[in-house]
Amino acid sequence: MSTYLESDKGKFIPATKRPDGTWRKARRVKDGYVPQEEVPLYESKGKQFVAQRQTGVPPGMCPLVAAELKKAHEKKEKAKVQKVERQTTATTASAVTSTKATPSMAKNKIGHGKESEISVLSNTLDGALKLTTDGDEVEVDTAKQIKKLRKKIREIEQIESKIQAGDVNKLDKDQLDKVKKKPEILKQLRKIEESPLT
Repeated sequence: MSTYLESDKGKFIPATKRPDGTWRKARRVKDGYVPQEEVPLYESKGKQFVAQRQTGVPPGMCPLVAAELKKAHEKKEKAKVQKVERQTTATTASAVTSTKATPSMAKNKIGHGKESEISVLSNTLDGALKLTTDGDEVEVDTAKQIKKLRKKIREIEQIESKIQAGDVNKLDKDQLDKVKKKPEILKQLRKIEESPLT
């Protein structure tokens, strides 16, 4: 932060007085010279990148633009949170009105106090939040169950073929238990295949 004086010879740093009373000579300064104390410290690219990350701005992005985007993002998040809160309060309000409508639940409230009230509210919320299943979803579910049961039967038949081949010593306890469950699995499979789709 030196002050340079200009003369017909060029720039120079003026003479200064030392604490002991002697004088420093004026020094000539070449064009483009920066004194050592004014030279900024060297920072590697890695250090610059870390410093940039700590500011929260992506490398190369203008901090002003980043601040505007951050404000917009926070505003959207706040709106989402408020919307979710409104929905939950509306759901709880409908649950409370439905609990007041049934007299048997009112008796439970009187009998057990706040604990029963909480359990009643949670039960009604669970009922309100359950999604209705379409016929397609039920078909997919039963198809998955049938597929799983058929796979278990195939595995059991493979184990039985090993038993018939005489490899009983190589089988695990779990595999032998699986073979014992074959009749139960067959019953379940028949039951699912015979039941009409709802």
